[in-house]
Amino acid sequence: MNVAQRHKVILSELEKEGYVKVTDLSERLGVSTVTIRKDLTDLENKKLLFRSHGSVSLFSSLTSDRHIDEKEKIMVDEKLRIAEAANRLLEPNDRIIIASGTTVLAFANKINFTEPLTVITAAVKVSLSLCYRHNIEVIQLGGTMRKSSASVIGHEAENFLSDLTCNKLFMGVDGIDLDFGLTTSNIGEAQLNQVMMRAAQKVIVLTDSTKFGKRGFGKMCNLNQVHQIITDSNAPANAVQILREKGIEITLV
Repeated sequence: MNVAQRHKVILSELEKEGYVKVTDLSERLGVSTVTIRKDLTDLENKKLLFRSHGSVSLFSSLTSDRHIDEKEKIMVDEKLRIAEAANRLLEPNDRIIIASGTTVLAFANKINFTEPLTVITAAVKVSLSLCYRHNIEVIQLGGTMRKSSASVIGHEAENFLSDLTCNKLFMGVDGIDLDFGLTTSNIGEAQLNQVMMRAAQKVIVLTDSTKFGKRGFGKMCNLNQVHQIITDSNAPANAVQILREKGIEITLV
């Protein structure tokens, strides 16, 4: 098989699987990992794919900062299934943090928990969704309003969280990259999420499958800081396997 043929097979595998390991490509094509890495470098230089540590995904640019009203209309069924799975993680007297984003908003909208629960959130829509629930105490963080996400960022929110310890953080992302980690499209939001993570005993990421292989502008954390990811069943199988090998609990819905 010549170079052009190998490149065609590599791109075909990526279209089908989403993520592919270097070792798997080596076995599939019957060539050394050195040859595969050279092929991948050639394809990356042509901006046809994106390399991560030990694996490769289709090339994608930085995610854009779209308005929450637009994002709410995307992957609706998947977000509802993710929300239902997240609901099953709630326990009586939990003190949880709900970050910003449409997937965690779907979770807040679907909370049917009847036991006492404390929710701390940066997202105004989350507060409005839960404020009339008699069993839920809602603490709305203060700060500078990000109009595109209808949530707050800034030192006021970060300082308030720095003195707290919560059971769980439910967090959305704009990108999950196996090498770079978790990202969002706004630096201020990334910084606030970092503080949220330090305040939480367990970090749970709620994300639909379209976020895999993407990178946002602001990095929130490395993968080893995440305990669990809940996503839909269209998540790339190779990426799910790699994440599980890293010790992250993956729930597919």
